[in-house]
Amino acid sequence: MTSHTLNELIADGVRGRHVLVRSDLNVPLDGSTVTDDGRIRASLPVLTQLVDAGARVIVMAHLGRPKGAVEPKYSIAPAADRLRELAGFPVRTAADTVGEDARAQAEALSDGEVLVLENVRFDARETSKDESERQAFAAELTSLTGENGAYVNDAFGAVHRKHASVYDIAGLLPAYQGELVRTEVEVLKTLTEAPKRPYVVVLGGSKVSDKLAVIENLLGRADHLLVGGGMVFTFLKALGHPVGASLLEEDQVDAVRGYLKKAEELGCEIVLPTDIVVASKFGADAEHEVLPADGLESGRFGSTGLGLDIGPDSAERFASYIRSANTVFWNGPMGVFEIEAFAGGTRTVAQALADSEAFSVVGGGDSASAVRSLGFDEDDFGHISTGGGASLEYLEGKELPGLTALEGQ
Repeated sequence: MTSHTLNELIADGVRGRHVLVRSDLNVPLDGSTVTDDGRIRASLPVLTQLVDAGARVIVMAHLGRPKGAVEPKYSIAPAADRLRELAGFPVRTAADTVGEDARAQAEALSDGEVLVLENVRFDARETSKDESERQAFAAELTSLTGENGAYVNDAFGAVHRKHASVYDIAGLLPAYQGELVRTEVEVLKTLTEAPKRPYVVVLGGSKVSDKLAVIENLLGRADHLLVGGGMVFTFLKALGHPVGASLLEEDQVDAVRGYLKKAEELGCEIVLPTDIVVASKFGADAEHEVLPADGLESGRFGSTGLGLDIGPDSAERFASYIRSANTVFWNGPMGVFEIEAFAGGTRTVAQALADSEAFSVVGGGDSASAVRSLGFDEDDFGHISTGGGASLEYLEGKELPGLTALEGQ
């Protein structure tokens, strides 16, 4: 079963109709300043299409993880302000989600205007495990549309959540798949169903436990799996190498040994770094040196050394695999890219992807933030995902409730 599309909704006519759009405005903030507006920019095309077609658009979104109550530091206002700066259409902001101000502003919307509701997670019912509570909240959100409303899910970064604004509301209004969600699904299908080979997967980030299911699902699909970031130390430990004071998930060592064996059986090469940048401490002013990956305690910091990036030889080796690939999926930085001394591995991998003619996909979250903060342009890559956890769960083979709800229409 396939989902109804945004084009179908617009073809049916939206002028004068209220359309609830679940967008992804969950962006990082420094106080009230948006530090990475990638997800806001990604939400603009669908909103623009609806505005141009004369819809009265009501945007639902979350920011951060408030505990089901109003927490000013998680207000959607900074994201809405940035949307207003980027948009070519009027954007209002409601002071609440389904309260008096939201209702009054929704009713006052004119054709081609957009209203951003306050953080939907300020209402505990949004994320409730109790289906009746979620449905009650979804019904209140739906009531903002009056008669003849519609719903568009364009928040791929939230489709793995069984939340009121993502899942339950799709059963209360005619529901449509936004273009961002459609694109993300098409890209991920390419990675899992028909990748052009050689297919290289680059995984980084801090915890191997976050990626175990992805590793398992991709071992039989990828030709080469390159491992960097903090998760690499659990792999090195599984091979019997000392890792000093580096990040280590001791409880995952046996699982990693199993994956190393399984990869060999399936013909997927797991490529680990041959050298590591080891520091005296975590910080921009830390002393550091490059050591062999199998000798991390052999340097001047001994067993107290922290591995904070893959080394230059490893970065270049990873880049050579990327250059020879026809499909590349990258999720997770190679080191602590926020500190220049430990950004080399991530920068080299990003540059290799930018230079490659392969179909390249940069996973959401830290990977997307890394390429932007290191000065790369989004157009340098085939696709930069907004998905984060949703992308990983799709690659794990899990069912995503938000997609299921749309397909049930």
